[in-house]
Amino acid sequence: MSRVHLAVLLLPAIACAQTVPIDDTDLAPWAVETITPVHDRVTRWVDSTARNLDGFFGTLDSDQVENESYLRLSSDVDWAESEDFEIDPGIRFKLDLPTTRERLRLIIESDPEESRGTLGEQGAEPLRPQNDSLSNTVVGLAGLGNEDPSTGWKTRLGAGVKVRWPLNPYARASAERLWQLGDTPWQLSNYNRASWFEDDGYSARTQWDIGRPLDSTRHLRFISQLQWQEDYDTLEFSQSAQINQVLGHRSAIRYAGVMVGDSASHPRINDYYLLADYRRDVHRQMLYVDIVPELHFPRESDFQPRWAISLRIEMLFRGQLSRY
Repeated sequence: MSRVHLAVLLLPAIACAQTVPIDDTDLAPWAVETITPVHDRVTRWVDSTARNLDGFFGTLDSDQVENESYLRLSSDVDWAESEDFEIDPGIRFKLDLPTTRERLRLIIESDPEESRGTLGEQGAEPLRPQNDSLSNTVVGLAGLGNEDPSTGWKTRLGAGVKVRWPLNPYARASAERLWQLGDTPWQLSNYNRASWFEDDGYSARTQWDIGRPLDSTRHLRFISQLQWQEDYDTLEFSQSAQINQVLGHRSAIRYAGVMVGDSASHPRINDYYLLADYRRDVHRQMLYVDIVPELHFPRESDFQPRWAISLRIEMLFRGQLSRY
């Protein structure tokens, strides 16, 4: 069986992948006994380190408030037609110190939005982040505005450095808003971000997202994006239509059709593609697997179809999992 035929078969197979769960794991008992002690030790270390640092710089409430710190280890296996298999291990972390100062938050994050490349490289907002490079780690302070975008603009101002030598200072501002469209089930959201990195220059992005639930398990979305990056020096745009479906309490799938292009003066489409992003909680919200078959029609191949498929396994270490 060829790789193309295998990818074709995976599309309907993924949609039928839900099973009736017996409990909260797909692992054999011996695997659970092996993984759980290691995961618990690392999780306690992540959570206690974050809260101890928050308590040192902030207040005694650090042990009571929600802390969004986490560590994620992953391994990606990617294949694209006419290209070789690629295996890419990754690590992503975020250190959150919420009580450091009132309305001010210290954040250490290894995957800032600005490091995710062009809209074509970002894809259709998959069910998990894509860029896990430690070279993109940033450390900074973020000033928080309104926390509920449905009642007013949720704003954030921040500044810091990208952790590499020489250090790369940055500043960014973002604002987001959510509107309920009358008495209808439709919701409209808008996200805007402008930033500056000393080495990379200025960048800006805006996203409009309109969607509604179709039923208790499916949600329809239409997403429009514009992005400009100084080092890329062109205006990019993308339009996608998505159906997100909950297959069970431990699995979900996203079907998407995407169009990506660039240039404000002479707009052109660079790629059309279809994808199905299946995500499975393999073990108790700590071990996940993603299978993502894609069918591209890129300009570089005269819009001839090209298949691609990605497999990702990731393990999440997050203190909130063990506190609730």
